Amino acid sequence: MAASRPLPFTHDLPTLHVKLQGLLQFLRDALSISNAHTVDFYTEAVWEELVDLPPETVLAALRKSAAEADRQLSAPRPLVEAERGSGVTEFPKIFCETSQKLLSAEAFAQAAKYYSVQNLGICTPLEELFLALRGNKKWRTGENMKLIEFMNMKKSHEVQEMSELICSIADYYGIKQVIDLGSGKGYLSSFLSLMYGLKVYGLDSSNTNTRGAKERNRKLKKHWKHYHTQSRADVNGLAFKMAKDRKVQNGVLYEADTEKVCNNSPANQDEIPASDFSPDFSGSVISNIRKQVENLQTEPQGEENLCFENAFSLVDFLPINAIEHTSSQIAYRETCETNKGRRKMKSKSSDCSVYSPLTSLITADSELHDIIHDLEDCLMVGLHTCGDLAANTLRIFTSKSEVKGVCSVGCCYHLLSEEFENQHKECTQEKWGFPMCQYLKEERWCCGRNARMSACLALERVAVGQGLPTESLFYRAVLQDIIKDCYGITKCNRRDFQMSCFLLSEKNIMEYYEKYKPRMNELEAFNMLKVVLAPCIETLILLDRLCYLKEQEDIAWSALVKLFDPVKSPRCYAVIALKKQQ
Repeated sequence: MAASRPLPFTHDLPTLHVKLQGLLQFLRDALSISNAHTVDFYTEAVWEELVDLPPETVLAALRKSAAEADRQLSAPRPLVEAERGSGVTEFPKIFCETSQKLLSAEAFAQAAKYYSVQNLGICTPLEELFLALRGNKKWRTGENMKLIEFMNMKKSHEVQEMSELICSIADYYGIKQVIDLGSGKGYLSSFLSLMYGLKVYGLDSSNTNTRGAKERNRKLKKHWKHYHTQSRADVNGLAFKMAKDRKVQNGVLYEADTEKVCNNSPANQDEIPASDFSPDFSGSVISNIRKQVENLQTEPQGEENLCFENAFSLVDFLPINAIEHTSSQIAYRETCETNKGRRKMKSKSSDCSVYSPLTSLITADSELHDIIHDLEDCLMVGLHTCGDLAANTLRIFTSKSEVKGVCSVGCCYHLLSEEFENQHKECTQEKWGFPMCQYLKEERWCCGRNARMSACLALERVAVGQGLPTESLFYRAVLQDIIKDCYGITKCNRRDFQMSCFLLSEKNIMEYYEKYKPRMNELEAFNMLKVVLAPCIETLILLDRLCYLKEQEDIAWSALVKLFDPVKSPRCYAVIALKKQQ
């Protein structure tokens, strides 16, 4: 094991509890805004129920707050330095004590800003962590840039930053094995293996990568015969050339990034594609309303799998001998042939610098030895692990002695399971995605799906003025009121009224449009309130995970770290923990 160097200071559990207390005090009133469904904005009179201010006042206050935030981006610091240790701050009256309506948009924006991760003072600076892990040692960066040229800017930034941190932690512990949960197309896994010489197991619930392994290997053999003797720089050049060739052959390369798909799915209430908006042209109004009807037909009835697969992966560019493909089932269902294949894989992958993609559904109770037969002291990582997988990553880390460290960046908060969300329903589930820590369990805290969905908006747009697609949301809310008035339907069953909506006269549609057009600014202001509040929901989820880690006895160090540039990658916070060195 590498020589130990002191790790950066982090807040202890009692201090985090105090910060949680202040955050919960604010969210108890504010959550009603996050949980309001914009589809029902007019049918349920949402503005009148939750806001006691003119929309113009709210818009002006939030835009002013956003402008001030932009000016502070060059030198970010906690909002109130003196309050870093207390966590509870007194703000001007935000909500009415009797009606719970919003009374001050200025105080609302101030509180939301204070309780964001960055301003609450709970993050450990990345530079301090690097200094503790590696001292003054420098890492190679020139080679990295060539290898990741074929990724988009967001993915390139994430893979490069996270892989450098993971390698630093591995070097700190003297570890060579890494387990990448929710590895997807293997960008992070392959980068760690090829560039840093780590032995990486990429675990993903989709077997698309495994099914395509033979075809990828066939193409690699064709190219590798010519290029295998060249330097690493030439290999990087080959990778970029192959990426461009495939782009020309197959058209524009589709980057099915999990987080982007989740945030733009038509199943998400606030992410309906925007339409052209021409208020003075009735034909455009009719078209937009009818388009919202058509959207109802394409929207899934229930939850959908939001994690799609690309047609292309960094795995394509690894040497043939550096790739092992295996599909892992539950231990009791594995066949003799699979076990034989695993034993062969173990002998082949005894060397470092091997990336092995495995197909396995990971839960908090997954037994790693049944999936990875040559399991040794390792790190567990996850880049934008979806929903409960982020929580389960931390649980596996705390329960498996072989896992010495964890670095997890979660996403898709709306897919988290909540223990106290549907308490009236019988459920056999024992381990939930939220809450994890004992403090919030004792509070029986529940966010709600719409609030978790709004957390996905956190830092999605740096300026509040960029907001949500108000026009399309407006048309959808108007359509909902038409459905309610004409068909008496409040809880939408799409198939019941879908065809009937097409029978609406253009005159009828225009009447509803003219009725609500003057109130579009209410919807715009309300969406801005949701965007401003979104970082606070994310703060709660991240604090819950950090407090869970602080509760564990065998963990030496745990922290939240802003790993990515939020402009390039909105889900930028990593939960990191290290066990005590033996």
